Amino acid sequence: MHCAVYIMTNKANTVLYTGVTSGLVGRVWQHKQKLVEGFTKKYNINKLIYYEITESIASAIAREKQIKGWTRAKKIALIETMNPEWRDLSDEF
Repeated sequence: MHCAVYIMTNKANTVLYTGVTSGLVGRVWQHKQKLVEGFTKKYNINKLIYYEITESIASAIAREKQIKGWTRAKKIALIETMNPEWRDLSDEF
């Protein structure tokens, strides 16, 4: 089963959230609708700025942990390889 590791942010691009899911479109919609209690709801995380597809949930979780351990600068460099303008990639769904 394919899974996704994704990074979302708020309108001001000040907070970065890294997550993992087996259904990217649905999960991003849940975040945008504030259906996910906790960090993403508290900080108004509603913009998908990076994602990558993996072959398994195990590889997605490993990648998520790797990215979460990075500095903010390294995360920004990763985001900008795919999305230098920081546009909301979910607009393409």
